[in-house]
Amino acid sequence: MHLAEKAGLWTDERKAAAREVERRIQAGELTVVRLSFADQHGILRGKTLVAGEIASAMKAGVGFSATMLLKDTAHRTVFPVWGPGGAFGSKDWEGAADAVMLPDPSTFRVLPWAPHTGWMLCDLVFADGRPVPLSTRQVYRQALTSLAAAGYDFIAGLEVEFHLFKLEKMPLALEDASEPGQPGPPPEVSLLNQGYQYLTEQRYDEMDPILELLRTNIAGLGLPLRSLEVEFGPSQVEFTFRACTGLEPADAMVLFRSATKQVAQRNGYHATFMCRPKIPNVMSSGWHLHQSLVEVKSKRNAFAFDHPDVLSTIGKHFLAGLLAHARAATALATPTINGYKRYRPNSLAPDRAIWARDNRGVMIRVLGQPGEPSTRLENRVGEPAANPYLYLASQIYSGLDGIARKLDPGPSADTPYETAAALLPKNLSEALSALRADEVFRAGFGPGFIDYYTHIKAAELERFQKESNDQPEITPWEQKEYLDLF
Repeated sequence: MHLAEKAGLWTDERKAAAREVERRIQAGELTVVRLSFADQHGILRGKTLVAGEIASAMKAGVGFSATMLLKDTAHRTVFPVWGPGGAFGSKDWEGAADAVMLPDPSTFRVLPWAPHTGWMLCDLVFADGRPVPLSTRQVYRQALTSLAAAGYDFIAGLEVEFHLFKLEKMPLALEDASEPGQPGPPPEVSLLNQGYQYLTEQRYDEMDPILELLRTNIAGLGLPLRSLEVEFGPSQVEFTFRACTGLEPADAMVLFRSATKQVAQRNGYHATFMCRPKIPNVMSSGWHLHQSLVEVKSKRNAFAFDHPDVLSTIGKHFLAGLLAHARAATALATPTINGYKRYRPNSLAPDRAIWARDNRGVMIRVLGQPGEPSTRLENRVGEPAANPYLYLASQIYSGLDGIARKLDPGPSADTPYETAAALLPKNLSEALSALRADEVFRAGFGPGFIDYYTHIKAAELERFQKESNDQPEITPWEQKEYLDLF
């Protein structure tokens, strides 16, 4: 029995997908295949194999050091690995031991910008087939399983803002080499437009050369791109994607971000999903997450029936759950120090846990009409650097708790920056404290995962505080830490 069978992943669907991958490789299309997984920060890591090795890798997997799951945003391992039991008192983590990437052939793509190169997302398991509990894709899969047990599928659409710059210089002199646990100097960039001409065709046309390159490659990946827009700020754009089900939107987000950065870099640009880069007159970037539930049996939108209002009873309970756990979920939706500088009054970003009909100042924007199949909730709290598996899982656990306890979201907030409500955390430290204390998240994600995640983020926070004293403005530390990574 090979490892994919031991892990319970060698289903008929996976076998068929694996055969199709082998067929395309044998047809001579590819020379190498990248095997990737999203780490705790949502950054893709992995290995590249020559094409002839992929058939066996889909069954037996490929080993990698489990320390990849123990690093902060400076790629510094922040857990012990050399003592007995390693980080968690288990041989699985001792001595920088291996875990295994098992390629998921249903995610196979040929990279349009590197047509000799295939690509697959991987599930993470130990050598005996047990899932790695720190794998964020596995964490999200468990949340989807909990939702399915309640009779629902999760639907999500992505609306992602980010910055596109002209790359002037990547510091690569010998003295620019990174120190262990410290990022090197950030790239030097310039603007592609001056900003603050929202949705003007002139600004769009200024950026068309790189936008068309991105559109072509994203379409070539088969991602469900809907629109490309010029946003408010200097060199800021927004891409939106059609709604997908289950794992698909989270998988799409990690591939979209990686593809965007790679295509931009190959063509002399720099794309960053850092929320608020250190540039004059910057506008923060958000990730607005559109979401709804579909009943597994009836295939109906569970938010759009059984009630004369826009939201059904289930939809209202789900909304109330999002509000009840908003402070804790912020640590997963906005996981960087930089992202908290977006929560400002009168800024098109939320600063408190409230909802309203079609109002861009609230945290949860309710969209749709009574009985309309596209009725949904738009959570405007996230930053584009968030790990999508954790962001989406936080929504599911929050909403399920709202449904289970039949919570009431209260009245619509028509004055979003004046309504009395729980304020969102003002910084990452406050958000981590809320996450540690949230019993619903500890039960859903597991106490071990919450402790693990908050430890990694606390290590990041400690480095920042030593250098920057928690300054309210954007610091050089943030620019160096996040501009290139995200």
